[in-house]
Amino acid sequence: MQQPLRERFHQNLPARKSSDPEYVSELVDAVLRSAREAAASDVHLQPTAEHLEMKWRIDGVLQPVAEFPLELATKVVARLKVLAELLTYRTDIPQEGRLCVAEDNVETRISTFPTLFGEKVVARLFVGSGKFRRLDELGLESDVLAQLQRLLEQTGGVILLTGPAGSGKTTTIYAALREIVDKTGGSRSLVTLEDPIEVVVPGVAQSQVNPAVDFNMATGLRSQLRQDPEVLMVGEIRDRETAETVFQACLTGHLVVTTFHAGSAAAAISRLCDMGIEPYLIRSGLLAVLCQRLLRKLCHCAIVSNEVDARMGLNVEQVRQPVGCDDCGGTGYSGRMLLTEMLIPDEAELGRAILDRSDARQLHQRAVEGGMVEQWERARQAVERGETSPAEVFRVLGTRNSD
Repeated sequence: MQQPLRERFHQNLPARKSSDPEYVSELVDAVLRSAREAAASDVHLQPTAEHLEMKWRIDGVLQPVAEFPLELATKVVARLKVLAELLTYRTDIPQEGRLCVAEDNVETRISTFPTLFGEKVVARLFVGSGKFRRLDELGLESDVLAQLQRLLEQTGGVILLTGPAGSGKTTTIYAALREIVDKTGGSRSLVTLEDPIEVVVPGVAQSQVNPAVDFNMATGLRSQLRQDPEVLMVGEIRDRETAETVFQACLTGHLVVTTFHAGSAAAAISRLCDMGIEPYLIRSGLLAVLCQRLLRKLCHCAIVSNEVDARMGLNVEQVRQPVGCDDCGGTGYSGRMLLTEMLIPDEAELGRAILDRSDARQLHQRAVEGGMVEQWERARQAVERGETSPAEVFRVLGTRNSD
């Protein structure tokens, strides 16, 4: 199933012999170039007892691509460390750095970590700011897009983007920033506090935390509030202090857009309460929680199945199943789609549930009763339209009752 992807990579390998002094440089260039061409988000280089194993994360799934001889392993890792300006003589500590390919404005974050058989390297590929998508290009459902655009025009409140790691929150939050810049033409003061800055957004004063000098999210945010901001983007809420500062800021007339790790919109509210944030602050300041996941889309080679078992319990008449072809690298999938649920706590019953410190299940039930379309229903609709498969839905969302 992985053969087409392997073949594509091997076509880009250097023609010169591995003993040539320039071979490793050309090999590393080929790895990064081929990964970008395959739309990979991450390149994993992991040493084993036999070889250096390379995998690419494409559409959220790791796929084996190649194995390199052990004698090349340290040279490949060293070359990447040189490009990222890391310490090549230190192989016993984790290191992080960046490199930028000027020709296509793609920035790559390099992370190394010592393992039993040598240093493991993960290269994360970022698109340049000129290629970053705008809000109406993300594939948001029309009702969610309209609600989010309306909320971004508000002068105060918190918009919380939530979901697991790798669910596209960063893409959405940068698109939201661009939406505000484009619509206001620079008439609103926008600032960010990030860890790290991943994309440069024109018209926004972006800042990166530096914990080594006590410049963290909470201290940085308090200082930014003295900079006459109207809109603040906080990269991520990770602790109680940051969460409290975010909600205090929104109550003093600031619009705050931030991210938070949670499995559902209701679970995000429940987690904030568990962190010690007072329910009245959440009820008063929260504009919306947008929870999102990324589902792989079926390739054109998918086939229709009327088998009951193929539906995997979803209430649909028929489904399309992945097959695999050269176009999709044998995976059966090509590209990804956004799966969302948006919780807006403006309904009285839901507001009371927040103040009563109700658990995530109760909050979710109240939100659905108030009109929220949950992720599972969006996923069922996507399967019914033939955009994805039941197996992909369960891979991403897990069992029906999990948060």
